[in-house]
Amino acid sequence: MTRTTSRALAGRREWIGLAVLALPALLASLELTVTNLALPAIGADLRASSTQLLWIVDVYAFLLSGSLITMGAWGDRIGRRRLLLIGAAAYGVASVLAAYAPDAWSLIAARALMGVTGATLMPSTLSLVTSMFTDSRQRAVAVGVIVAAVSAGTAIGPLAGGWLLERFWWGSAFLAAVPVMAVLVIVGPLLLPEHRDPGGGRLDVVSSLLSLAAVLPVIYGLKQVAAGGPAPYAAVAVLAGALAAWLFVRRQLRLPDPFIDVRLFRDRTFGAASATLALGIFVLWGSNYALAQYLQLVHGLSPLQAGLWTAPSAVGVIVGSTLAPRIVRVVRPATVIGAGLAVSAAGFAVLTQTGGGLGVLVTGAVVVSAGLGPMMALATDLVIGAAPAERAGAAAAIASTAPQLGGAIGIAIIGSVVTAVYRAALPPGEVPEQARESLHAAVGTADPAVVAAARAAFVDGFHLASAINALLMAAIALLVAALLRPPGARPLR
Repeated sequence: MTRTTSRALAGRREWIGLAVLALPALLASLELTVTNLALPAIGADLRASSTQLLWIVDVYAFLLSGSLITMGAWGDRIGRRRLLLIGAAAYGVASVLAAYAPDAWSLIAARALMGVTGATLMPSTLSLVTSMFTDSRQRAVAVGVIVAAVSAGTAIGPLAGGWLLERFWWGSAFLAAVPVMAVLVIVGPLLLPEHRDPGGGRLDVVSSLLSLAAVLPVIYGLKQVAAGGPAPYAAVAVLAGALAAWLFVRRQLRLPDPFIDVRLFRDRTFGAASATLALGIFVLWGSNYALAQYLQLVHGLSPLQAGLWTAPSAVGVIVGSTLAPRIVRVVRPATVIGAGLAVSAAGFAVLTQTGGGLGVLVTGAVVVSAGLGPMMALATDLVIGAAPAERAGAAAAIASTAPQLGGAIGIAIIGSVVTAVYRAALPPGEVPEQARESLHAAVGTADPAVVAAARAAFVDGFHLASAINALLMAAIALLVAALLRPPGARPLR
């Protein structure tokens, strides 16, 4: 089932088109960072409650993750370029609505629209890359460029967002997407080819609803667990999502033209690469979530300063993802992915030794990112390369959904580990109950003794989470070496 044969080489037009496709990839990750920076200003200007601020962030991530599978299948049917251009135009309109929202609920509605339209970007981008670069070596390089663009957005987001928010109002953080989408809409028809599944049928509405019902409750339940600990309603949400996922899979097996050909997961390369991608982003997002708090609440850095200190780790992903396609010309992808995961495990081991300075923290984060960069590029390429050409959109949706789900779950679980250790490590009777809720609340008390105890407790939780991540990465490295073997993992040459 794996498509590894070399085909016609891409020319100048395709490589210029790849630069255009890197724009939505960069924007997808940049959006997640600038919104967090804008929340304090949004809360003050729109008088938003803490619940409304949470929904401003979460509704985007919820609907983005839940809509990816539907958008990937839709692109196979109506055309991937058409879906990308429609989504880009709609995303630009939604961004304007968000920037000029008169109240919190209007902003939440605009963010929901941004999530749905944003779900068109990555599946369309990855599936168009597959169509444009049919040679296996060139495709691996192209996928590495897209992964590097996503990482660049992570690095640029805090810097660009901090610069904008220091000079303009909070809406400027959303308007930054408009010129990017305008360029894509204007240049896209000239440089990007159209491609669709010639045998694709009508879009199955029931499958679309089931895919949403499978993803949204799970992410919601896990986020609630991360925020407030285990609760009955959170467990019910996760179980409801699992039931919807089971019904979704059963329906796909019966449909003559399924949303996702779940039989693809019988291919060892496809299944192992998808799982590796999800688990790799699980640890990356979870550790980045804890790292952001570490920099701002333990070391007292501003969001812009924290962005400057996290930029080197994003560079690590960029370097790793761009070098990986060159390395696999002589080394098997499984070996490169496994070695990268082992390097990442070593980076997490370094993070268990963080103390008063920032040097060890940044060094560990850079090593983690440099190790995960090759995995992100090569696992994504293996997923979309293992699917038939007519199912590239659905495979790209899986390659987009797997890291989104893995990342959301990683934030929930790793965040819960840090929080549990934080609360357990605080000395009983010496810290007010408010400070036990979170490090942010403890820092807000302005009591030096409480703040010092809370920061030490958070560092303990960070160290334990890093140790767990190191063990997980080492275990996945061994599994990759065992599962990703020829013919699906032979060198791309």
